[in-house]
Amino acid sequence: MTSLFLRFLALCSLTLAVACDKAPPPPAQEQGGPALWQVERGALKGWLFGTIHVLPKDVAWDTPPIRDAMAKADRLVLEAADLQDEQKTLGIFEDMGRSPNLPPLEQRVPTKERPALLKAISDGGTSSQLLSGYESWAAAMLLSAASQQALHVSQNNGVEPVLIAAFKKAGKPIGGLETVERQFQAFDTLPPDAQSKLLVQTVHEAKGMNALYDRILAAWLKGDMEAIAKEDQIGEQPDPVVEEAILTARNRDWVKAIEPMTGRPFIAVGAGHLTGKDNLIDLLKDRGFTVTRVQ
Repeated sequence: MTSLFLRFLALCSLTLAVACDKAPPPPAQEQGGPALWQVERGALKGWLFGTIHVLPKDVAWDTPPIRDAMAKADRLVLEAADLQDEQKTLGIFEDMGRSPNLPPLEQRVPTKERPALLKAISDGGTSSQLLSGYESWAAAMLLSAASQQALHVSQNNGVEPVLIAAFKKAGKPIGGLETVERQFQAFDTLPPDAQSKLLVQTVHEAKGMNALYDRILAAWLKGDMEAIAKEDQIGEQPDPVVEEAILTARNRDWVKAIEPMTGRPFIAVGAGHLTGKDNLIDLLKDRGFTVTRVQ
């Protein structure tokens, strides 16, 4: 995906984005609503919903079709089974993301990229000394999260907390397609060169983050998956090793998790998993599922 920032928003169920007290007004809700599909095969008749994990305050996204699907569903299935446990998530991130005796962060990128890295660190209100204690993938995540402060968004305002609260209130179970450990493992097992490329691209994308997020949010609210897919193709392309590890391989694993399901699950995953090459919808269709757009 062109925007690794978008991947962070549409991929990781992380609690690293920083909430801001004063948020700009959210964009007006346009006709439509976020994309929703019905997924059927055998004894399974559920729904697939593409989310954004961080949002400004007071964004209206839960349209009547979404609420109806939630009411009919017998359970909620998120990306990560233990998404609700913020303390556990951060603990796993610290355990997996830190390593002893790492070189300074600026030494892990090409010399020509160092000024931009240091500027992004300064603009994000963090420090090279703090980030240098983390492996490059984890530093990239923290740098992306720091850069998001200017967006006035928070995971607390995201889709998942609303879904979790609604299904808990209804007394319905909540599960996941993977664990938080699996999410972080996708990054933690990247070779050093791929982690360095991830860090560099995160720095590059910090510059146009505000405009990019506004476009993504507007497209998501309209359910315009084509517009989201186009953002995927603009500009710098990710390292294929990174793309395989953090997106494609996980999509394949998720199909394996969905295949034995029965009943009426409401499956909610980042919208970035539902566009582009080897997206989750296409992989499900390849396995004989009928996937029908309902919003």
